[in-house]
Amino acid sequence: MASNNRILVPGARQALDQLKADVMQAQGYDVDKSAPNNVKFEIAEELGIPLSKGYNGKLTSEQAGKIGGSIGGNMVKEMVRMAQEQMAKKRI
Repeated sequence: MASNNRILVPGARQALDQLKADVMQAQGYDVDKSAPNNVKFEIAEELGIPLSKGYNGKLTSEQAGKIGGSIGGNMVKEMVRMAQEQMAKKRI
């Protein structure tokens, strides 16, 4: 999988990695907080997808999406929940 995700806010990488670690830990995955991207290997194994370190050009888009989607999807759900919580506090 090519890692070409650009972070638009400089310095946000650490916060995003922390969010990823927290969200995936809450989902029941064993996450190394110093390397939260490694959770993708646990997910791939769970799904029966042959993900390895380094080049993974033989994976289909569907396989890559299943791995990344479960991570990113859960992160987005958490960010929406956090935003809703902040909006509710402002109304009070």
